[in-house]
Amino acid sequence: MKMTTLDRLLLLFTVFLAAYQIVVGIDNLSTEPIIAYTIAFGVLLLAGLLLIILGFDVLDSPIVVIVSTIIPLALSLGLIWEHLASYRTLYLIFSIIGFAAVTLTRAIPMQNKLPTITIAIVHGISGVTIFLLPILLSAQGIMKPAFALVGIGGALIGLGGLILSFFKTGHPLFSKETILRVFSSLLLLATIFFVTGFKLG
Repeated sequence: MKMTTLDRLLLLFTVFLAAYQIVVGIDNLSTEPIIAYTIAFGVLLLAGLLLIILGFDVLDSPIVVIVSTIIPLALSLGLIWEHLASYRTLYLIFSIIGFAAVTLTRAIPMQNKLPTITIAIVHGISGVTIFLLPILLSAQGIMKPAFALVGIGGALIGLGGLILSFFKTGHPLFSKETILRVFSSLLLLATIFFVTGFKLG
């Protein structure tokens, strides 16, 4: 499916928002969350640029599954490090092992369901963390109500990453045409929720 001009414009806005978040949106945090968020939004920025330049064909690369894992893992790690201090080490270990497991199951051809199960577990845990934690923090009054928007962005980016991952493993949840038709919009919408949530929350 050929990328349209509208797709490229949506991706360009996504790139600008990700760049803004890196430069401005996380400057008042401690070092560790800044590193985690910078990795997440940096990967999002690079992914957007590659899509603009190379089109949807870049999604056929085997590295897409690995890249689509970095964003939710880094974002969830930043949230845990910033708001749940007692779980920092445990979640850092999970993030490292999870990323290594996804990379390994993609690098070594496997005929079993282990790659799919690995992706589902890693994306599931990181996605639920990004979705629920900001909403719970907002509901408890620890963060401003707008911080819940980060959770909505997390749900969208998690959904996008999971759909892409299952598509690359040969078990697509939707047809390729359907995925590509909504992909640019989904990416931009998720980024808008992230940036707004971090800014106003």
